[in-house]
Amino acid sequence: MPRKRNIVSTLLERFSYQATRATGTSLAFMLAVTVIVVWAITGPLFGFSDTWQLVINTGTTIVTFLMVFLIQRAQNKDALAIHLKLNEIVAAMEGASNRLIDVEDLSEPEIDALRSYYKRLIDLAREDDVLTMTHSIEEAAERHGYKYKKPKPKTAAD
Repeated sequence: MPRKRNIVSTLLERFSYQATRATGTSLAFMLAVTVIVVWAITGPLFGFSDTWQLVINTGTTIVTFLMVFLIQRAQNKDALAIHLKLNEIVAAMEGASNRLIDVEDLSEPEIDALRSYYKRLIDLAREDDVLTMTHSIEEAAERHGYKYKKPKPKTAAD
């Protein structure tokens, strides 16, 4: 059952989406450049006064402050969508390690531990001169041992 969405949240999501799309265009960039050029041209007209400088400083500060939140919101949504797509790929691939599903939710020490664990896969693959030959540490260790008639190396799962 889908959860009910708050009307304010829905409106903010739509506004955020439209604002980030609009501000990421060449037209928006040209508009920003035009504002700066007009401001610079009017400098002599206002005698390069403190008020003249305060206008651009205040305007750019406000726009920057608001854009930080809009951009972060858009990046959060994009990152979540990418994580879900990658989780689907990992879950669907035969031979892929399911320990990577939702890896983004682990703590930094846990991610570092996983990175060290997978570094073994890289080391084994480098010995084979082909980095794409194996899918998991277990499979790499098994293939590596079989290929060279060595006993299977111990893994963290053993």
